[in-house]
Amino acid sequence: MATKLIRGMGSYFKTCSCKRQGGCAHLYAIRFRDGTGRQREETGYPTQDDALSRLAQLYSEKRSTPVQQAEMKRTLGKQRFSAYASTWLPRQRHFAPGTVRTVTQLLDRQILPALESRRINSFSSTVVDDFIMSMEERKVGLATQQNAFDTLKKILRDAHRRGGIADDPFQGVVPPEYIPNRITISTLEEIHALKEVGSKGLVVIIDLMSGCGHRNGEAFAAHLDGMVADDMYRITEQIEGRTRQRAPLKHRKAGEFREVPMPATVRESLLRYVHDLGTDKNGYLLRTQRSPYWGHSTLDYQWSAARKRAGIKRKLNPYSLRHFFASNCLSRGIPITDVAEWMGHSNINMTYRIYRHLMPASIGRAAKVLEAGLYPKSRRGRVATRPLLQ
Repeated sequence: MATKLIRGMGSYFKTCSCKRQGGCAHLYAIRFRDGTGRQREETGYPTQDDALSRLAQLYSEKRSTPVQQAEMKRTLGKQRFSAYASTWLPRQRHFAPGTVRTVTQLLDRQILPALESRRINSFSSTVVDDFIMSMEERKVGLATQQNAFDTLKKILRDAHRRGGIADDPFQGVVPPEYIPNRITISTLEEIHALKEVGSKGLVVIIDLMSGCGHRNGEAFAAHLDGMVADDMYRITEQIEGRTRQRAPLKHRKAGEFREVPMPATVRESLLRYVHDLGTDKNGYLLRTQRSPYWGHSTLDYQWSAARKRAGIKRKLNPYSLRHFFASNCLSRGIPITDVAEWMGHSNINMTYRIYRHLMPASIGRAAKVLEAGLYPKSRRGRVATRPLLQ
């Protein structure tokens, strides 16, 4: 039987059927209303004093919350997910146009059909788990599952931070595990063959992507001001490939940038282009007859034509140049943390999942390095190997 306390404080009780609950060893539970007005329960309190102490803490926190703030949390909690998502997306002003399109597609095709009518304060780890299972049952691709999960996580974590959800609905949830397919990497011979037959603009794209790790949209925005040093290029923006509009870098806000190493070959390529063709009035290198910037259609056309003229049969796409950059770095011992930063990945886990196989025998190399540190130089190479115990 629950023991009620002063109004608004809640109650404590035991769920067992013991006749003398006060003397049994079962744990106490408490029931209360949180700041959003939702009734909640917690369990795991050994004594009445423990349960009362927790209720007093919760009551004090609730009383100290301004009425206006508590009402705002309740209002947020009562919103339907579709309404909350429609106000959340415009607030993500750091999203590039391509990211906005991707998020909109994920909401329309995966998330809203399953969750649009659910109230924000009703989300829990069970609801999130059910959503993941529903995608699995519909045989949604793992890459899409992960992207939909990440989008839902951003929205609900935002609601949690603003008080619309009391507890983190992702606590204990196992996310979809997407393992990328083995990537296709351009060979050095293929890169040189493409440069031999490609236009001067395509050569700039190839050099920036394979030599500095640019994304194609970032290469479209090639600019003299990017060469901040003889061996360093500062990437400050991208050209959105469909709209051909300037946009912030992916995973970064407007005005943010990243700096990448610039091999001498890339520097010479950019200077050669400027010498031969110049720049526009604002200092940008690449343009077409109809547009001040390159776009996806320009690159696709020129890439396909160059592949055909070079006689390359493999299904290479421009992104294989970026994979070449990562491969070139990792095969020469550059730390993957640096590679992730230069490539602009928001999370090193993505870099690791994609390029882990480019670091073969890393455990074996580590064992040799550790072995070298365990013995003085005079004993290295002379340590007898003892037979394993049977």
